[in-house]
Amino acid sequence: MRQNEMFLLKLGEVVLKGLNRRSFEDRLVANVARRLKSCGSFQVYIRQSTIYAEPAMDSCDMEAAYAAVRQVFGVVSVARAVPCEKTVEAIVQTAKDYLADAFRSAKSFKVESKRADKNYPLNSIQISQAVGGELAEAFPDVAVDVHDPDLTVHVEIREKHAYVHAPAVPGAGGLPVGMGGHAVSLLSGGLDSPVSSWMMARRGVELEMVHFVSPPYTSRQAEDKVLELARLLTVYCGRLRVHIVPFTEIQEEIRKNCPEEYFTLIMRRFMMRLAQALARRAGAKALITGESLGQVASQTMMALGVTDDVTELPVLRPLIGMDKVEIIKMAREIGTYNTSILPYEDCCTVFTPRHPATRPKVEDVRAAEAKLDVEALMARSLEGEKWIWVKP
Repeated sequence: MRQNEMFLLKLGEVVLKGLNRRSFEDRLVANVARRLKSCGSFQVYIRQSTIYAEPAMDSCDMEAAYAAVRQVFGVVSVARAVPCEKTVEAIVQTAKDYLADAFRSAKSFKVESKRADKNYPLNSIQISQAVGGELAEAFPDVAVDVHDPDLTVHVEIREKHAYVHAPAVPGAGGLPVGMGGHAVSLLSGGLDSPVSSWMMARRGVELEMVHFVSPPYTSRQAEDKVLELARLLTVYCGRLRVHIVPFTEIQEEIRKNCPEEYFTLIMRRFMMRLAQALARRAGAKALITGESLGQVASQTMMALGVTDDVTELPVLRPLIGMDKVEIIKMAREIGTYNTSILPYEDCCTVFTPRHPATRPKVEDVRAAEAKLDVEALMARSLEGEKWIWVKP
């Protein structure tokens, strides 16, 4: 760790909040502090719409911490910085020491300054001119280029110190997890549901996951795959509770008693009922699915209406207007793609109809479903439910 190096975390949407902004800031600071615990002892606090994360000891893993804070929802950018006294001389010396390697590899540079402390005697332009002039003399082989430089030296004059850093990198954005409510996400082993879960967590939603298993038609490897997908999401969401719900009996009863074209729809209706029951137990206020309009037969507009017929909680579908190419791109970006494509199938592929109904009527599906003892099947399924805490 370089001497005195720390992190400056800039807030995104949180700064637009009104009277409840403080609660968003407090939650974000707590989330950052919790994520940094595994990296060592850090002091985390907020001043002037910036979160400061300072290592309290030399043994802190700064590389791991750098990666961790970039994945905290609510943080829009992250800079590795060094504090110094609020004098031009101290700022120049800090830039020369801290950014020496960057200057050696650059052909041009400029200085950008921000004066958050309005009592400081120099304004932003004057700070940039003074520091830039000194650095130009210190690094004569690096030209000054205010339009398109290889290196931008950032100087921030804040409450207690000046801070010197190279350009910040993007953070995860969004809102702090825990500020958007609590929802249950239906997590399969495919590409879509991990992405939809990530998208809703990015809006501040605290997640619980539910996964349906149908042994012997689905394997233990398929369940492990889903737990790994949940683990990959925890680097953004924090720890997750995954409910594992047995689904074999329900699927077999649907196959024995219901018309084939409605197999998937009736299966989805049971999933939504069970997810809603778990949500109510957990105090969650919504369900989340990875459905995209028209992607498969059970995701046409009429089919989605049939599915929602059995729910009272809101159903959030963040992927509804996205195509598969967009979803795959996002899965790659958040790190779930390689696990999602592992060849272990989930229960959604069991007893797939050859000719599924794409324009179903609610009345017809209700009539087909009436041959089943819905309440008894649900009760037995919920009795076999188990849950697992998944941590980063």
